[in-house]
Amino acid sequence: ALSIEGEDKTILSMLRNGAKGYLLKDSSPTLLKKALDTIIEQGYFHTEKVSNVLLKSLNSDAEDTDKPVLKDVEIEFIKLVCQEYTYKEIADIMYKSHHTIDGYRQQLFDKLNVRNRIGLVMYALRNGLVEF
Repeated sequence: ALSIEGEDKTILSMLRNGAKGYLLKDSSPTLLKKALDTIIEQGYFHTEKVSNVLLKSLNSDAEDTDKPVLKDVEIEFIKLVCQEYTYKEIADIMYKSHHTIDGYRQQLFDKLNVRNRIGLVMYALRNGLVEF
C-alpha cells in the first residue's frame, strides 16, 4: 500500500486487509523499488515504522484489536457530536459540506453498530473519547 496516512490504526487496518507492505507517499523512489523487489522475493516488506506498529499491536490488549479503527476525522466528528452542535454547525467547524458530514455520520453508524446520535455519544463515553 502506498498512502499519505501514517497513523498506526490506518497501517494496521491496511495490513489486516491484505496489504503486503505499507509505504508513505513521500518515500524515495529507491525505497519503493526495494519494497517491490522484497515483496516479490519474500512476500512482504515492512519499514521500521510498520514493524514498530506491528509490535505495539501485538503487545496491546486483545480487546483493543476488536475495536473498530477510527480515523482522526471520525474522532473529531464524534467529539463535535457530543458537544451538541447541529450537523450543519459541525460541517462549518470542520470546513466540510453537509453531504460529507452525512457520510461520516452514516459510516460511523455502520462501523460502530449504532443507530443514532445518542449511540455515537454513548460509544464516545464508553471508549474515553469524551468525558462526562
